[in-house]
Amino acid sequence: MRRPLVAATAALAIALAAAACGNGTEPRVTAANPLADSADQVMFGISTLVTHQGVLRAQLEGDTAYFFDGSTRIEVRNEKTTFYGTTGQQTAVLTSREGTYNTVRGQMEARKHVVVVTTDGKRLETEQLRYLQGINQVSSDSPFVLTEPTRTLRGIGFTSDPDLTNLHVKQVLTGSGTFTLPGQNP
Repeated sequence: MRRPLVAATAALAIALAAAACGNGTEPRVTAANPLADSADQVMFGISTLVTHQGVLRAQLEGDTAYFFDGSTRIEVRNEKTTFYGTTGQQTAVLTSREGTYNTVRGQMEARKHVVVVTTDGKRLETEQLRYLQGINQVSSDSPFVLTEPTRTLRGIGFTSDPDLTNLHVKQVLTGSGTFTLPGQNP
């Protein structure tokens, strides 16, 4: 009776040893990351300053950055961008799951769960937002929700400064409170 059990145990041990030995030249199979496979460079825990004519406009941070096109295009994961005013004071913080920064054009695009929170308590949520560093402007053609202490505004498309002070809405869906639409005199 013991003989079949011993034979089965020995067969199992031989099979496991054969599987473990292999020739040692085959790489481990891991999940593919197309960005990492094609990037010129990959960096973790990045931080870069965004300036225009020597004036600090923003600080871009991310968990992971993939550099392309001679480091002129940076794909960022878990983006955090802090915006600054003309005197260097922090005005707003943008977070998103991913973004692209084109250093030649001075353009940044945030995507997937984009949230902008200003120092005076405004909160803007959208799925996509562009930032033009030369004119210090954020914009979107996507649906958004802007929450302020005295109103909530839902719309599609807007342009504004990063601290959401001069907001021009393209299409208002619902809103409460008082606000000026483009083309109206206050």
